[in-house]
Amino acid sequence: MGVALLLFHSWAAAQDFDFQPPANPNDADAPAIMRDLAQRILPVYQEEDINRYLSNLFALQMVAGDYASANASRQSLRERQQEAKVERPLGRSVLYDIYAQARSVEAVTQVPFEQVFAQSFRDVIARFSDREVYGLADWFGTPLPVLQDDAQKAFDRVRPIGRIPLNEAIDVVWAYFAFEAYRSFAPMVATLAVEDDHRRYATENKITIRTADGASLAVMLVRPTTAATPLPALLELTMSDGNNFAHEAASHGYVAVVAYVRGSHGSTGRFVPFQRDGDDARAVIEWITKQPWSDGRVGMYGSGYAGFTAWAAAKRMPEALKAIATSNAMAPGIDFPMAGSIFQHAAYRWAYQVLNRKAAAGKSGDKTFTDDERWRAYQLEWYKTGRRNRLFPTEFGEHSNLFRRWIGHPSYDAFWQRILPFRQQFAALNIPVLTTTGYYANGEAGALYYFTQHHQYNPQANHTLLIGPYEDGMMQPAPSPVVRGYQLDKAALVDLRELRYQWFDHVLKGGVKPALLQDRVNYQVAGTNEWRHAPSLAEVEKNPLRFYLRPASRVGDANVLAESRGPGSISLTVDFRDRSDSGLPPAVPVVSKDLDAHNAQVFLSEPLQQAVELGGVVAGQLDFKVNKLDMDVRMSLYELLPGGEYVKLFDPAYDFRASYAQDRATRQLLNAAGRQQLPFRVERMIGRKVEAGSRVVLVLGVNKRADRQINHGSGDDVSVESLEEDAGDPLTVQWYGGSYIDLPARR
Repeated sequence: MGVALLLFHSWAAAQDFDFQPPANPNDADAPAIMRDLAQRILPVYQEEDINRYLSNLFALQMVAGDYASANASRQSLRERQQEAKVERPLGRSVLYDIYAQARSVEAVTQVPFEQVFAQSFRDVIARFSDREVYGLADWFGTPLPVLQDDAQKAFDRVRPIGRIPLNEAIDVVWAYFAFEAYRSFAPMVATLAVEDDHRRYATENKITIRTADGASLAVMLVRPTTAATPLPALLELTMSDGNNFAHEAASHGYVAVVAYVRGSHGSTGRFVPFQRDGDDARAVIEWITKQPWSDGRVGMYGSGYAGFTAWAAAKRMPEALKAIATSNAMAPGIDFPMAGSIFQHAAYRWAYQVLNRKAAAGKSGDKTFTDDERWRAYQLEWYKTGRRNRLFPTEFGEHSNLFRRWIGHPSYDAFWQRILPFRQQFAALNIPVLTTTGYYANGEAGALYYFTQHHQYNPQANHTLLIGPYEDGMMQPAPSPVVRGYQLDKAALVDLRELRYQWFDHVLKGGVKPALLQDRVNYQVAGTNEWRHAPSLAEVEKNPLRFYLRPASRVGDANVLAESRGPGSISLTVDFRDRSDSGLPPAVPVVSKDLDAHNAQVFLSEPLQQAVELGGVVAGQLDFKVNKLDMDVRMSLYELLPGGEYVKLFDPAYDFRASYAQDRATRQLLNAAGRQQLPFRVERMIGRKVEAGSRVVLVLGVNKRADRQINHGSGDDVSVESLEEDAGDPLTVQWYGGSYIDLPARR
């Protein structure tokens, strides 16, 4: 580029324009005002990046009303990207292509825009595959108010100034153009998309499948019309009222089957969570294999409850079930309705909502269990009274009976074992499995349970784990780049749904195995922008970094995480009679200046001399003396940055009942008089590079919260304990120098 052009570009980029924006994007004067701005920018606009130049030139020409030139610019951009094999953001790009072409034809032929746009849409969309067109669907449905709000904000930002720099002027032009374009074609796109959908897929919404006990299951079916041979099916058994992935699965070349649990979406029969789903899934699978479009193979997938139903089906081992892929699958008896063997009140609220669907939708029922503020107040009031947890279901109804049934089984006994695969059933499970979860997901404990149990009882299991810095809503086309205030590495921004289809293609169609799933354990190490791969968790955790718990050397100093064992002990006292702390702790972001140390002691390491990469499950041992027969332990881990910010290594905190720490099926009470040791293994995984100069922080305490059972330590069934009869003296625990945590480190 010549010096003169460089100087011109520099001058143009710095140039300001007089500009008084319209009152709003719908203002009658808006088209003329924006056309004037675009026409003044066009003669001086230059850009070194040719692709960026053509893209912005297109928007300027469209707003200026030069549709033929805009269409030509758009075509030039497409040709350059195709030659360079640049991946285009299909949604907006394709619609802009169609829109530019329609406006240019309209200007020449005088044929009505609606007619020209419809034909252009049909011509362009027909050239794309089912999978590509499905990728456009989200932008087809972009709400017009969102684009209007974006344009309004762009106008309001520059309104007080009266002048606008070139780069910002182009941003304003784009915001207005996006709104104006979408306003022009939005009324037609929905109808045209449905028309195209009918051409591509055969959809059946009113299928009914009878079960062996006489219930009926409502089923939705979507299959590609172009399939010349029978296809494998992907099944989701769900209770969800929201969107499902049926069209997405069909666009990837599968017959998509969505079945609904009993008592919902037209299904009949009594719905009891967790009880009949495995049998119902098997009935749907058997139905699938008898259909002419089926090749006899079925894969199941789902998140949350739908993830559980896939495991419930696997427990029955129907022959046609060839693979399952779950994300944060619920694990009854493991992470729900209790976690770490501690019952959580949220399970009662959940039972009310799933058994009273109209109430959950806000159409009727008790607002106590549907309104967040009322529910919070309900828990706080219960906490203050200190009544028995067995009496918590104060409202009459099936949900109360269900909750009582749950809390009647505090151990992982036969009641829970009947629901999920157990021991030898895991051993016999030889189908490929994909488990995805996140360090900040509530469902992580259940996901890791499935993974570890499967490999424990079947060492050769074809079960793959993918985990990263994600939370519960991780199965999105693109994970949010920020999770509760924490900025994810670029490497973590993986389309996990697309990855799931690539995995199914590998398992069911002989496709290439996704590169990200190189081994059984695949985890993203936050702060490295890289993924790690290992054949097992044991391999990941074989070189732990051990820290011992030691008291502060001086009064007022923090307790210490030390690399060597030391003398002394640290005392913690918790008075269960004191309910003045009735406020539920606020949710703390992943990155925060705050630390939740309520009823806990804090331990800090020295600043690390060099960075250390952590990845795996934290384990350790508590060496302690306590004056109760039981206690509920709470544990959190952080990186303390030199600037004073705490970064959670996992979330939520790990809570566990000490009497079940060694065997969740058999309670082993503590010694209320002597010193004792309790090995533990955190049911959560970490993956983070802790930088040199940072400290590791452990918060170790005892649970006393309004949103879960209070374990008073009497040794009785915790659900029958009460403040009045069982609180007794305050709990006093001494943590001795034999206590330690092992942080899995990559060395």
